[in-house]
Amino acid sequence: MRPRPTDREPFIHSIELARERVPSFDRYPFSLPAVQGLTRLKLHPAVTFFIGENGAGKSTLIEGIAVRLGFDEGGGEAGPGLNHRPPDGGLHDALRINSSRNRRAADRFFLRAETVFDLASDLDRREKADPSARDWYGEASLHTRSHGEAFLAIVQNRMRSESIFLLDEPEAALSPTRQLTLLKEVDWLVRSGCQFLIATHSPILMSYPDALIYEMGEFGIRETTYKETEHYQITKSFLDRPESFLRHLIE
Repeated sequence: MRPRPTDREPFIHSIELARERVPSFDRYPFSLPAVQGLTRLKLHPAVTFFIGENGAGKSTLIEGIAVRLGFDEGGGEAGPGLNHRPPDGGLHDALRINSSRNRRAADRFFLRAETVFDLASDLDRREKADPSARDWYGEASLHTRSHGEAFLAIVQNRMRSESIFLLDEPEAALSPTRQLTLLKEVDWLVRSGCQFLIATHSPILMSYPDALIYEMGEFGIRETTYKETEHYQITKSFLDRPESFLRHLIE
């Protein structure tokens, strides 16, 4: 088995906020502390996680990066997609993406759990004009599968080596067992030269070995470790003492 990368050059080595392009720090999403604190963030050559509470800005950031890279904000392949293009003046217009001059990704894909079936409908339309479009996603229409099955079908059939992939809250489509399946797929792709940027709440997913984890919140944005995350600590506390935890919570 190929080793995980430790020193290979990432396709995208850092991102930063070009403050001169910000229309107003009083306007969302530039009013978010995590966005205001977005100086140069280095990215891991394998997996970088963005985590935080609802509303902290992790999905907003991953979407901004995606749109800056040429994706539709709804996900899919780079270029015209689901017609979810955000208005000008959004975060994507104020982001600076610092890419490698020596390494070029063979492919790119942006996958959001919430728009999987929008992608499925788009694929069904494309297949009518080009039957080979189905080849990248498996034999059957994604609409014939569950949410989680469709999500994993895209990962397993569409994603290939030496590429960069952005995932937004994949756990929304996946059971714990399916999250473990996703981890296995991510690891295979990482060993095949891929780079992942993932926004997530899942303590299962963010356990991926040696990943870089950025936590977003009222404090801004900061690097952390897996066992320092609130996601890990709360989950562990609950599973260690569920009866005690619930007694204090609801009695």
